[in-house]
Amino acid sequence: MKRLIYILTNVCRLLIATTFVLSGYVKAIDPLGTQYKINDYLAAAGLSGFVSNWFTLFTSVALSATEFALGVYLLFAIQRRLVSKLLLGFIGMMTLITVWIYFASPVKDCGCFGDALHLSNGQTLAKNIVLLLAATVVARWPLRMVRFISKTNQWIVTNYTLFFIIVSSAWSLYTLPPFDFRPYHIGADIRKGMEIPADAKQPKFETTFVLSKNGETREFTLDNYPDSTWTFVDSKTVQTEEGYVPPIHDFSITDEATGNDITEDVLNRKGYTFLLISPYLEQADDTNFGAIDRIYEYAKRHNVPMMCLTASGKAAISRWQDLTGAEYPFYITDGTTLKTMIRSNPGLILIKDGVVINKWSHNALPKQETLNAPLNKLSIGKIDPTSVTTRITKIVLWFVFPLFLLTLADRLWAWTKWIKKQRKRNKLYTLLKKKRKMRKKIVAGNWKMNLNLQEGLALAKEVNDALAADKPNCDVIICTPFIHLASVAGVLNSQLVGLGAENCADKEKGAYTGEVSAEMVKSTGAQYVILGHSERREYYNETPEILKEKVLLALKNGLKVIFCIGETLAEREANKQNDVVKAELEGSVFNLSAEEFANVIVAYEPIWAIGTGKTATAEQAEEIHAFIRSAIAEKYGNEIAENTSILYGGSAKPSNAPELFAKPNIDGGLIGGAALKCADFKGIIDAWKK
Repeated sequence: MKRLIYILTNVCRLLIATTFVLSGYVKAIDPLGTQYKINDYLAAAGLSGFVSNWFTLFTSVALSATEFALGVYLLFAIQRRLVSKLLLGFIGMMTLITVWIYFASPVKDCGCFGDALHLSNGQTLAKNIVLLLAATVVARWPLRMVRFISKTNQWIVTNYTLFFIIVSSAWSLYTLPPFDFRPYHIGADIRKGMEIPADAKQPKFETTFVLSKNGETREFTLDNYPDSTWTFVDSKTVQTEEGYVPPIHDFSITDEATGNDITEDVLNRKGYTFLLISPYLEQADDTNFGAIDRIYEYAKRHNVPMMCLTASGKAAISRWQDLTGAEYPFYITDGTTLKTMIRSNPGLILIKDGVVINKWSHNALPKQETLNAPLNKLSIGKIDPTSVTTRITKIVLWFVFPLFLLTLADRLWAWTKWIKKQRKRNKLYTLLKKKRKMRKKIVAGNWKMNLNLQEGLALAKEVNDALAADKPNCDVIICTPFIHLASVAGVLNSQLVGLGAENCADKEKGAYTGEVSAEMVKSTGAQYVILGHSERREYYNETPEILKEKVLLALKNGLKVIFCIGETLAEREANKQNDVVKAELEGSVFNLSAEEFANVIVAYEPIWAIGTGKTATAEQAEEIHAFIRSAIAEKYGNEIAENTSILYGGSAKPSNAPELFAKPNIDGGLIGGAALKCADFKGIIDAWKK
């Protein structure tokens, strides 16, 4: 089941990441196109007059960058919990919007993939539902995603991704998108784009006639049109079935002065024609009008027609002429069509025989020094031979390849580090085994709140007799409720079995009803006391400060402390176990002197394994025990650390105790449920003999 979840999570992760990277990138390199789509949504919602163009342009860039970045972060498994939740929220929001689009149909194309791929509203909704299901899986098991890069180097991917996508948008705004998916791309024959194949499906229409006779008004179709005694009132025509729509279906050029359509004259003209495109001259950037005028002068010298196509009226045209001194003629074309033709206002298109030869943003017009020959002899007069594959290769070299090198270097570094760690571990293993002999091997039983006095005495005597018959190869301790201590002390051979309490008070003496002081515990014959157990922390709100006082009083009264530390399941899943156990040590026992700390036994208890039947793997237990020892070494030095016994307290059993106790940093166990049965407890003790 775990394997299946692992595979499912990573498949969903790759599906979402790929979709978001592609979708975000194609929108990011066409920020004006994305802005136009946002304006369409605002218009459909009746909000177009309330939002400025600058805000929608900023939203376009930010939305595309966010989508692309989230895709890359998910691909590299960066900030897995946060990113998976952000994606779930983002996709959930977009799904709600597409539900509205599907039923209300305010736009025909959602614009998910810009102009690169057009989806119907139904296809968009289906796509988002699939992504939402995938995002739910990823958000449920974020830690199942395999990291492609270590946490220490994730900041490089994070910042480089944002830098790349924002620079890509800015450059596309300044010049033109590097990839043009629209029907007016370089190399496109506008005339062919307007053609309807002879065998193409034709749209169907139905005309209804409204007629009256003798005060009666009725509707008729061509099939049941009445005789001439009926009087015509009105007619209406509706499209009943869609037909083939050519890629270019709304391109026309009108001479406003004469009302003539000159589209065919322009497209069928042999030779070059410059088309200055400005959807709306009122919004056009006039900073480069000097370069435009120089191109017009060049065109006149070489008998190349140049005209401006715009959707603006006479007033805006006159203002532009006054402002720039423009002498080229102006003709009228639909504004939406002009926005589709080129993502620049103004922009320049060069056509030849109706074929798009070149396109320029007003920020990157041909320089005057390059216009030194007829167009057929200049590179700008020929279609750029650079293929789409070459442009994709450039993007790969600029973004993908550096990240690939970073990932490769990171993985090699991690592998080298792992090899060194393994070598170091192998070298230290023998040394640790030798040093381990200096540490006491301990099995301690924690009865918790179980067994009445008679049952407790019987169990203590049974354990004592069993160990007397078969001497243990380690120190054995049983920790009992307060009422058992004095009586149990009388039946134990202190040379075989030590006695401990499960708690003591944080006060020395006084009016503290129900409490038992460390001095009282000591007076029963006990030598040990358990402090800091997770159940005391959780159920009785024992804080680090309270535990610090208990530890000091226990040591003051000659008791040895079994101090418990450990993390919850949530903390382990967040990879915070090291921070948690170190904080618990620092909060309650790292205030002790080295001499005092020598009387402390540390018990690591994974809280998620206590009483649940779950057990950390031997490798997991060894890893955290090694960290605890390193934390002690950092505080008190290697000698103290190597002499400190660290017990495992997570549902140990006779079946798993040998594997756990074989680890170099596990010095025994603090046993719960298994300590209530002599046979099970003895089985764990005997693990030290294997």
